[in-house]
Amino acid sequence: MDRRTILKRGLTAGAALGTVALAACGKEESASAQDTAPAAPAIVQQRFEWRMVTTWPKNFPGLGVGAERLAQRINEMSGGRLTVRVYAAGELVPALQALDAVIEGSAEMSHGAAYYWHNKNPGLSFFTGVPYGMTSRELTAWIRHMGGQEIWDEIYDEFGVQGFLSGDTGAQAGGWFRNEVRGVADIRGLRFRTPGLGGQVWQRLGASVTNMAAGDIFQALQSGTLDAAEFVGPYNDLALGFYQITKNYYFPSFIEPGLATEAVVNKAKFQELPADLQAIVRYVCQASYDDVASDMAANDPRALQTLVREHGVQVRQFPEELLQAGAKASAEVLQALRDSGDALAKKVAESYVQAFNIVRQKTDGTDTPFLMARAKYFQIG
Repeated sequence: MDRRTILKRGLTAGAALGTVALAACGKEESASAQDTAPAAPAIVQQRFEWRMVTTWPKNFPGLGVGAERLAQRINEMSGGRLTVRVYAAGELVPALQALDAVIEGSAEMSHGAAYYWHNKNPGLSFFTGVPYGMTSRELTAWIRHMGGQEIWDEIYDEFGVQGFLSGDTGAQAGGWFRNEVRGVADIRGLRFRTPGLGGQVWQRLGASVTNMAAGDIFQALQSGTLDAAEFVGPYNDLALGFYQITKNYYFPSFIEPGLATEAVVNKAKFQELPADLQAIVRYVCQASYDDVASDMAANDPRALQTLVREHGVQVRQFPEELLQAGAKASAEVLQALRDSGDALAKKVAESYVQAFNIVRQKTDGTDTPFLMARAKYFQIG
């Protein structure tokens, strides 16, 4: 090998070693720069604290507990970015002032029933329950998929709030009556606690109707201010102690075939939330609707057994005469709203009736025949 070839190979090897050395040096400098560079600042996420006022007594079965669970799930799913503190009826505001607290801004959220606010707009009663109207599943079909939520939003826009379904009791009990009900004549002059459009139906049947919060009903029955009262059903009524005053318990309610509760939020406060927190509130409310329904379905029958076996309650059914008169009065109440001079009340009534005549086709044609057949033919031990 001549001198020129040896020199050329040496230069090539040297260049390669230099390249490796430079690369190593670069890595050392890069590592040194990383060691000395300041850490990237952590992203600070904004946190929100809300107050929820309810229309329910503290730890009230089904409904009050449902409000507590709803708040807890918002807290958990948001990772603490949105915390909701729950105030039972009377702790921050009286029960039937819960919505006003949200409208006025002294609370960000309420939990109650839309028909409690019938005096603000009679159309609100449709989002709780309508006499002889939709079952729970039919109601969700209308609100979620047939335009009901959009009209509900229109009504609540006037008050700066937003409503969501938040619970479901299913078909309710007809109520507690001091004396046995044998016909329409027994209703005339009856002092009866019952709210919403159902209250208007009972008024047409001759009752003197009033509304009051759950925690006030027992005293009114005990003192004789009321002759009868309905609230929800066995799970709640057992806790309220109505059996201590009267043993006449009527089933089912024809004025509340599927009652929904609502969660209402201050719209400005809701819109301040990031999109993901808004979605959490919306979908937790939807899940709560189904959760409360299952809670009531599991515990209503057990509570009724306790009322009958341990407290001597007599389970009765309304006479046919009363059911027929109630149906007639219900149709009159609905028609009056369809003829209403209040544009939004009229709009919600028309939407409800149109949806009702569609969704009841499945209920009447499929669900009801099955339930009748099951009741007649199927028993299992």
